[in-house]
Parts: sequence; C-alpha cells; structure tokens
Amino acid sequence: MQVRDLMSSSVVSIAPGESAALAARLLARHNIGSLPVCGTDGRLRGIVTDRDIVLRCVAAEEDPASTPVREIMSRNCAVVSPEDDAREASRMMAAAQVRRLPVTDGDKVVGMVSLGDLALSQAYNMEASQALADISDNIKRL
Repeated sequence: MQVRDLMSSSVVSIAPGESAALAARLLARHNIGSLPVCGTDGRLRGIVTDRDIVLRCVAAEEDPASTPVREIMSRNCAVVSPEDDAREASRMMAAAQVRRLPVTDGDKVVGMVSLGDLALSQAYNMEASQALADISDNIKRL
C-alpha cells in the first residue's frame, strides 16, 4: 500500500513569519500536533509541533505572540512522497523519532501521514506499533 492511500490530504499549514501563538491556535482548532511550515510558493520550509512551541518558545520565556514560527520550527524534517510504501513511512518515523510526516510531491506539501493513519490500516498495524515502540524507547532513554 502506498502513502497516498493512507495520508490526509487536508493539510493545515503556516507561513514562517506567522507567530507561535497563531500556530498554537491552529493546532488547537484543528486538533493536530504539527503544522508544516510552507513559503508562499507552497514549498516545505520545516515543521512546527506543539512541543516546539512549549520548549523553544514558552519554556524559553519568549513571547508566543511576537515569536515567528521560523525561530522555533524544525528544519530539514523527514518527508515521504505519495508513492512511497507505507512500511517505509513507518521506518522513517521510527528513525526520525516522529509521529507525523509531511507528504511532499517535489517540494510541495500534498498531505500528512501519521502513525495513527498507519495503525488504522489493518495491513500496517504491526509496523505502526513497532515504530511507536521504537520512538517511545528512545524517549525513555533521554
């Protein structure tokens, strides 16, 4: 099965110059854990997570209303393409220690795939479980 069969194509993204406060509101409003950060051309610049906002902004005593997303986002994030095999997406999540991956066609974001998406697919439930176990084991070691 390909990533395109499991991914969500309804992607909420944010521009690098927008505030961390706006990113937090978007995450809450859409009940998601990460936002791809895209330029005006639609190209992926990075990703910002709820954890990034807490650790790199709030805990650092920065003002979320005036801190641009570009200052707290993760750059060079792992990505998959719609044609990639879902097992490869699961392996990439485990290797990168992430629960969500942007799906890109070229440099443009066309979707997001999560461990939850993989787990909902009966065919890849074991791979998703293993990826989550790998991520959790590495977090415990930190």
